[in-house]
Amino acid sequence: MSRFRFHSGIIKFLCGCCFTVIGLLAFFSYSYFTDTVDRDELQQLRISTSQQRQTIQHLVIDLDEIHQQLSSLAETEARVRQLANLDNVPQGIPIAIGGLPEVKSVDTIDEIQRQINQLQVDIELRRQSQENVRNLINDQVSLRRATPKGWPTKGWLTSYFGMRKSPFTGRRVMHEGLDIAANIGTPVVATADGIVARTSYSSGYGKMVTIDHGYGYRTIFGHNSKILVKTGQQIKRGDIIAKVGNTGRSTGSHLHYELRLNGVPIDPRKTL
Repeated sequence: MSRFRFHSGIIKFLCGCCFTVIGLLAFFSYSYFTDTVDRDELQQLRISTSQQRQTIQHLVIDLDEIHQQLSSLAETEARVRQLANLDNVPQGIPIAIGGLPEVKSVDTIDEIQRQINQLQVDIELRRQSQENVRNLINDQVSLRRATPKGWPTKGWLTSYFGMRKSPFTGRRVMHEGLDIAANIGTPVVATADGIVARTSYSSGYGKMVTIDHGYGYRTIFGHNSKILVKTGQQIKRGDIIAKVGNTGRSTGSHLHYELRLNGVPIDPRKTL
């Protein structure tokens, strides 16, 4: 009986030892597993943080480059507007600010990307503004080239714009241009860019050339001895279009020069 009790106690002791060893093995196995997982997660976190840091650095570089582009566009437009005597930048166009972009450590990639997207929108608005400036300048250049200016021939004024005594009837009549006396054959030149609207002969103007310059401007050259252009021909300021003559109703060799704006005769002396 005592022998049986002895064996039973030993068995219980051994079972307890086994359970203890199994528990310790399980504990150490779990600890090892969790340590391994934690180390892997930490390594992945470090890699992710490093990648995020590199991404932020690249975004900051992009942000700086876009800032520089916007500043360069603003400076260029400001100089062009100043040279062209245009108004200041209209409302709604972003004002460029120089210097490196300020990116805080708490800024996220999404926030930096949002700043980049906004700057790209600002650059597009600035480019549209520059396109408007170019169009305005082109219009100014076109208008300047289309506005008659200078003498149409070398000579001297013998009759002015306005009311005068007719050399044919003796009555006071409206003289709608200038008479410039010159020798027959003296070159007659266009006073602005345009298109020859008409070449014709009339009893009053003789051999006549009419040039349409656009913007409402037209010039008329009368009493020519010879016409050197054709209807529809494009003309530049200074091109020779005819020769001074004495054709039509005239008392001597001269050029009759008229300037009309929207069909209304105006005094050409202001443009000589």
